[in-house]
Amino acid sequence: MSEQGYQLAATPDRRLSTPEPQRVVPWKTPIQVLYEHGVVTGDLPVFVMEKTEGEAHQPSFVFSVTIGGVTCTGQGPSKKVAKQQAAEAALKALNIDSESGVVPGRSNANGVTADPNNPVGLLQALALQRRWRVPEYIVLTEVGPPHRKEFTIICKLESLTEQGVGNTKKAAKKEAAEKMVAKLQSLSGSSEITWTPNPSVGFEKIRSSTAEKISLLRRNPLSIPNTDYIQMLLELSKEQGFEVTYFDIDELTVNGQYQCLAELSTSPVTVCHGTGISCSNAHNDAAHSALQYMKIMASSK
Repeated sequence: MSEQGYQLAATPDRRLSTPEPQRVVPWKTPIQVLYEHGVVTGDLPVFVMEKTEGEAHQPSFVFSVTIGGVTCTGQGPSKKVAKQQAAEAALKALNIDSESGVVPGRSNANGVTADPNNPVGLLQALALQRRWRVPEYIVLTEVGPPHRKEFTIICKLESLTEQGVGNTKKAAKKEAAEKMVAKLQSLSGSSEITWTPNPSVGFEKIRSSTAEKISLLRRNPLSIPNTDYIQMLLELSKEQGFEVTYFDIDELTVNGQYQCLAELSTSPVTVCHGTGISCSNAHNDAAHSALQYMKIMASSK
């Protein structure tokens, strides 16, 4: 049975009466119910991916959600499941009916408002108003002794990415959101945010592309010494319409090398790891890995 509804099964006996028309069963996910509650109260939920556990073939994601002074966590084999689990736990903590979506003691709101001094809430409100994907916050690093922790958190909004650092997750998240708001204003050319995201670039589109850079990638090997893979990936991203963001990881490898991640705003998002004797070498290695992945995806049928 689908989540949207069901239809009475057809019968081979055509002499029976006509089946009843299709009936739709109302259904909302815990995340949808939680966002509706946030719209009403003016305090939208904020989800943060805390960590990933398990093996690569069988990962387990842990997400937290904060709303109305309540923070709950959820765990699952995918980000979606973990977020739903966290949302469901928050609904229980707030005493909200997760099946009917009824928010006790509240009336519906027609719009979304957010305190401009609260960049996290502002981003949530923008995403909800403009039907963007909600901002996602990911803990990139957590370093230092227990009494002097330093967190680095990534804020992802559509194809844009920023990161913040703080001695608490809340402070790091706020800084990342502040940088994201500033980037949106810069891209809009004013304090009023008018920026709109580009459509996501799917691999089906890249696979069918006959443009110059992707065609060269399909034909040529990626094993030529001293190649500037960063520039090559940049040119490919401009041609195909996706963005590339590099994130430096503070912690060195066991061999003492620098590390970084290269994120491509494809659909689905592509993230590749790189190492090197310097930050630039790590970036080049990550770009090389990303190009290898793009080459495979662009050539597969």
